[in-house]
Amino acid sequence: MTATPLPAVWFPTVRCGSGSDVFTERLCAALNERGIRSEITWLPHRAEYAPWMVPVPKPPPWANIAHVNSWLHSRFIPAALPIITTIHHNVHDTALEPYKSPLQRLYHRCWVFPIERRNILRAQIHTAVSRYTARQVEQTFGCSDIIVIHNGINTETFTPGPERPPHRPFRLLYIGNWNLRKGVDLLAPILERLGPDFELCYTTGRNKRHACFSLPSNSRCLGRLTADRLVQAYREADALLFPSRLEGFGLVAAEAMACGLPVIAGNGSALPEIVEDGVTGLLCPKDDVDAFVSAARRLATDLQYWQAMRHAARQRAETHFGIGTQIDRYIELYKFIF
Repeated sequence: MTATPLPAVWFPTVRCGSGSDVFTERLCAALNERGIRSEITWLPHRAEYAPWMVPVPKPPPWANIAHVNSWLHSRFIPAALPIITTIHHNVHDTALEPYKSPLQRLYHRCWVFPIERRNILRAQIHTAVSRYTARQVEQTFGCSDIIVIHNGINTETFTPGPERPPHRPFRLLYIGNWNLRKGVDLLAPILERLGPDFELCYTTGRNKRHACFSLPSNSRCLGRLTADRLVQAYREADALLFPSRLEGFGLVAAEAMACGLPVIAGNGSALPEIVEDGVTGLLCPKDDVDAFVSAARRLATDLQYWQAMRHAARQRAETHFGIGTQIDRYIELYKFIF
């Protein structure tokens, strides 16, 4: 009897320094650990906006599936392989409009939209990283067959540190890029109202735009973090401060919870799918500085509540966002289409 061949997955991927890179790297590594041969071919960032300047890579001869980001230009999508497309974030969401420049609006409407539409028509299977993103894509492109697979966290890498009391001053952490969609303009007023009993540690992100935002003295820059240092930063913080206005998923929140960190986040987009309000974190109305301040003070002053939330955050991350569940779902899809 001939054995059924296993899926073998090729990821032609534009490296853009965002969460989609992390998604691809982690998925590829986990698949190889499961015995599913997988490989990434990284394309330079210019392949996104000037694809004709980048040579088209050939699929590996062993690959029988291509898994692509919905933004990947059709020039790089192989004609001979079945395609799975993953949508990480719907930039055509009308809720994003206030946070775009005129040039971004033009780029998304005239360049990205037709690329994504072609990919959705071409792919055999479409996945999205959250129910929110799936709903938005359905509204934008009219497709109703999107499969939701939440991003997974390696809960053996992202783990809590030793039990300890909270720091004094209470240590908040911001991880992410510096743009208005992420709510970074809210960090300064939140910190100013919290005062010296609180401090914020923050990363610089890929675009180094943190220098454009003036933060008060109770803040400290961590720079760009390696993977090991990122886990350490989560463990050394007391709560994640994440005032993002819109997230396709919210990987940072899931990582923080896996490290036993309560999350103070905006109550919108995909974040309520990750953070259970009042249990694993506190969700605040968008742009409500007073609500973020009150949430931070509550965690800092109620030790029992803070400790219970730490344990609940870790448990929810293990139960709902372990990478094993994500890999199982994708392997099922790969076996279905090849």
